[in-house]
Amino acid sequence: MRALKSARLGADFSKLWTASAVSNLGDGVTMAAGPLLVASLTSEPVLVAGAVFAQQLPWLIIALISGVYVDRLDRRRLVIAVNVLRGLALAVLAAAVATSTASVPLIYLVFFLLGVGETLADTAFSALVPVTVTPEQLIRANSRMAATGILGNQILAKPLGGWLFAVGAALPFAADALTFLVAAALTSAVRVPPARSTSGGGVREDIAAGIRWLWRHRLLRTLAVTMGVANVAFCAAFAVFALYAQQRLGLSEVGYGLLLTTFGVGGLVGSLLASRLRERFGSKTLLRGGLIVEIFTHAVLAFTTEPLVAAGILIVFGVHSVNWGIIAATRFQQAVPDELRGRVGSVYALIQVGGAAAGSLLGGLIAQAVTITTPFWAAAAAMTAVTVVAWRPLRAA
Repeated sequence: MRALKSARLGADFSKLWTASAVSNLGDGVTMAAGPLLVASLTSEPVLVAGAVFAQQLPWLIIALISGVYVDRLDRRRLVIAVNVLRGLALAVLAAAVATSTASVPLIYLVFFLLGVGETLADTAFSALVPVTVTPEQLIRANSRMAATGILGNQILAKPLGGWLFAVGAALPFAADALTFLVAAALTSAVRVPPARSTSGGGVREDIAAGIRWLWRHRLLRTLAVTMGVANVAFCAAFAVFALYAQQRLGLSEVGYGLLLTTFGVGGLVGSLLASRLRERFGSKTLLRGGLIVEIFTHAVLAFTTEPLVAAGILIVFGVHSVNWGIIAATRFQQAVPDELRGRVGSVYALIQVGGAAAGSLLGGLIAQAVTITTPFWAAAAAMTAVTVVAWRPLRAA
């Protein structure tokens, strides 16, 4: 059934889709096993958290530069090369773990290199999707990408990564290295025309061109800024979610883990229903309604002490967030000229990641200074203001 459905979108999309599914599974395995590896070497919480930050840091410092080169180079070959190099980096880490020579600095270095690769490969990969399907098929294509991403990265990979680490500490990193090589092989079989470069000559000029284009497009500018602020609000609230689950909802560690899965379940449901929801309600209604869902999610979590209520609103939030992402990605792919997708996409991604990083920092400070529910109330207030400002510009959707 899956093969029949993907065939309707074309063989090239089917290969990209499979490559995305494989690499997402591998990424999730490493995301689960990485902190476990660091924790086996040190008991310092700051050092354990630092491994995650090492992989996020490249998005903050080189994302815009990566976007320039995504537009200058052959994107398919760039994805292949980066995936091979990421696979080799993980193979080195796996070998170090297997020989008991792994260290925290080595883990940080490998994770930083993985992050650098993400800024290039993810930006290039998202620019390849629109040239493998027709504009009318983009919603379906993005929905399937989202579904396999959630299923592999958020639902299947986490327990698999923990299990592999328990069997052998080197196994999850060796497995992820293999997924990168498989993804590279699948991408090498895709046949797409190279993007037409419109480089202005210098990196700074090319970055400025991407920023200007995004800022002049009212809808995409609204989507980018809205979700940047929404990421500040969301990450500020969820930076303390583990403590919230224990202190406010009275959950154990197992209960906290189960609560987290509800978000992934909602996202999977949302990705499967994305096309039908858009046909039934339209993009404008889904985007505006999504902002209302954001407000109510934070308000309900701030108010409730019942785990089932929290789980229910997180499922709804998962449905909304995936649908918003699919619609935004589709509008982006339809509107941005192919030769600018790398640069504009990197600006868009930087706004999202910057918002998430700022929110994670603010959430802990607010919760420590006031109460554990204050970040949720603050997030609800912030999203109310964002909704008022974004409501009219979202008509263009």
